[in-house]
Amino acid sequence: MSDGARPAPGQRTPESAARGAVVIGGGLAGITAALALADAGVRVTLLEGRPRLGGLAFSFQRGELTVDNGQHVYLRCCTAYRWFLDRIEGAALAPLQDRLDVPVVDLAKPEGRRLGRLRRDPLPVPLHLGRSLAAYPHLSLAERASVGRAALALKGLDLADPTLDTQDFGSWLAAHGQSARAIEALWDLVGVATLNAVAGDSSLGLAAMVFKTGLLSDPGAADIGWAHVPLGELHDRLARRALDSAGVRTEVRSRVTSVSAMENGGWCVEVPGERIKTDAVVLAVPQREAYELLPPGALDAPERLLEIGTAPILNVHVVYDRKVLVRPFFAALGTPVQWVFDRTHASGLRSGQYLALSQSAAQDDIDLPVAELRARYVPELEKLLPGTRGAVIEDFFVTRERTATFAPTPGVGRLRPGARTKASGLYLAGAWTATGWPATMESAVRSGVSAADAALRALGRPRPSRLFAFEEAA
Repeated sequence: MSDGARPAPGQRTPESAARGAVVIGGGLAGITAALALADAGVRVTLLEGRPRLGGLAFSFQRGELTVDNGQHVYLRCCTAYRWFLDRIEGAALAPLQDRLDVPVVDLAKPEGRRLGRLRRDPLPVPLHLGRSLAAYPHLSLAERASVGRAALALKGLDLADPTLDTQDFGSWLAAHGQSARAIEALWDLVGVATLNAVAGDSSLGLAAMVFKTGLLSDPGAADIGWAHVPLGELHDRLARRALDSAGVRTEVRSRVTSVSAMENGGWCVEVPGERIKTDAVVLAVPQREAYELLPPGALDAPERLLEIGTAPILNVHVVYDRKVLVRPFFAALGTPVQWVFDRTHASGLRSGQYLALSQSAAQDDIDLPVAELRARYVPELEKLLPGTRGAVIEDFFVTRERTATFAPTPGVGRLRPGARTKASGLYLAGAWTATGWPATMESAVRSGVSAADAALRALGRPRPSRLFAFEEAA
């Protein structure tokens, strides 16, 4: 029997020692909630069923390689995730570009004329993208002009309008003069990577949020950042160190079997061999797992959680015996390949080059055998990267996340619950909750902040000012 986390010596007052919380789930949402609660003086136990922290943004060993399960990036506008990196002292390990610059290779064009770039100038919005769009070779002059008009129309949408969530982005783009080519070469180039769905399958509300915030809010908003070390270094090792320093009791390989309310208003969380009594519980797990753990009456319509669909992401990993790519990453058109990243240094590879292909909205490929995926993608890389044609493939493997994100389909907004439930002391967190963002690392961190904020108010604890600093930066 336990009554919560062990307080760090000298860091807890008698008053704060009387308040405890259990966070279930050790992904970014759960880690954030645990840190926020602990920073406010709450005794926290963090329970994770897997043997490591990080949720769906993690690393594993494959021989001498340290492999990320999938390529994750963030943008300068992701102020919550940037706060998270600062909080775990990992910002220097996942730097941002000085200025947005995305190489885009169109395989349909002759060699020597395939490269275009999407980059920004140090000018106010929307002029910051004007020169890049005007020179973008993958669209006709008329298509470039139409993109500008659609962007202005998108900028005028009110993200608070609930009707946006009922419409699909593809139909809106078509109604605003966007050709199939413009959607493929620009709107889906960005949208598939951020929403994990093509425009026709995406909520207009979520798509508008992505483009308004990322491209039309601030000149530097879309500058790209990514981890230059394995994700496990950030989301497991550094996160665990931060949790330990905050006095959080962190238990991995601890799968929760039940969450129940007690007669005194507290909560009881059960794991094999232990019953933890606490004042508050944060469920920071996937929506189906949350549904299974929710006590009766916690939500008006808990079955709605099961209506939130999921979307897969496939990552194809290829290790060559030599350097074949000079850029850190690029996006591709006219080919099944979407985004290609150089992971050589981050993985610890000492010779050759390791490329990771990130394939979002991968419903058609997610269950294909490895041999079929190799036959599909290796020839495409040979077309995209001439240097691969004489190179030897030292290793080829895939990682599959069949439920990588929630599906951002029209109408999903009404299914996403907020942080508070009808059960006093029970809160929800996860990228799938009502953060206003699609299923990103940013959404996960924001959900953890919202759940912690709600719990702190109920527990009568002050908000840590540094936790909410990112709101001022947004």
